[in-house]
Amino acid sequence: MNRYSIYKGLQKPLVYRGFKGKFIGWGIGFLIMGLVGGGLLGALTNMYLGGLITIMSIAGGLTFTFYRQKEGLHDKTRNKGAFIHSVHLKKNYAQRSS
Repeated sequence: MNRYSIYKGLQKPLVYRGFKGKFIGWGIGFLIMGLVGGGLLGALTNMYLGGLITIMSIAGGLTFTFYRQKEGLHDKTRNKGAFIHSVHLKKNYAQRSS
């Protein structure tokens, strides 16, 4: 009987230029938004203003993405302390008439 090893992956997120997992998509989104927004602004008003807005929006978006990535891949609420949920149940027994 032949045995074949099964590749199960590395169980690590995809990394591209320092961005991991879903933040790669965020970075691409900010790049596209900056290019489209700056291009439209440059076409409608001033080329230099459009170029400046493009550079600022891409840099700001990638910086935001980088700092959000430091918090982790998943948004988790980390509460400290013990939480007690009170239960207000009424004991109501209905009687059936035969």
